[in-house]
Amino acid sequence: MLVGHDRRMVRVTTVVGRALGAGFAMLAVVRRPHPVHPHGALLRGTLRRTGSELRTGIRWIDEADAEPVPVLARASRSAGVPPPLPDVIGLAVRFDSPLGTADLELASTGSPWPSRWWLLLHRSPSRAHLSSMLPYRSPSGPVLIAARTVAPADLPTTPAALAERLESETWRLLLHVARPRGPWHPFAELELRREPGPLDPLLRFDAGRHPLPGAQHYAWVQRLREPSYDRVQRDT
Repeated sequence: MLVGHDRRMVRVTTVVGRALGAGFAMLAVVRRPHPVHPHGALLRGTLRRTGSELRTGIRWIDEADAEPVPVLARASRSAGVPPPLPDVIGLAVRFDSPLGTADLELASTGSPWPSRWWLLLHRSPSRAHLSSMLPYRSPSGPVLIAARTVAPADLPTTPAALAERLESETWRLLLHVARPRGPWHPFAELELRREPGPLDPLLRFDAGRHPLPGAQHYAWVQRLREPSYDRVQRDT
């Protein structure tokens, strides 16, 4: 049975989720095929797990695996404002695991508490701290996932320029995990490059329906996320 606090939490997250869903539906009418993150570049690469000092109870995060896993990724600008204006940087990564397809969706936020809970604008993906923003549910409590660029230090922000640069260079990032208020701990290496093909084919990522192996989503996160994803994927 839900107590008073739980009922209020359900009501608040349900109302906010529906409001976000309505807003995304309106955007979908005027901006297709991507209401948000409209301009992106398709990338391919590998992910290699190195293990984490922070023990989360999620084996995919905690344990190392020397065998790299192929990934498909999309780097994008969230609002689609014209460069050289800064924008929220997005990075979505997809890979296959024994448990099925997994999607990781990150956006540029702050790194320290409490700025890791809000979006920040950047001109270069290299300078952005890319975070899941909403926590995953682990056996040891809520955790956040983030990515930070190792090299190169001056990647361009426009998808076309980024794609051209990554035809000859490799974008190297470290994946990190943290408690909501705790320090970040590296646990995986991500390498991305641009291969021949369409710059930005219609490809949808859904971290809600394709969680990381062994991780779960809190019910309140699902209530916030699902209306937006449902409206966007139904209306476009």
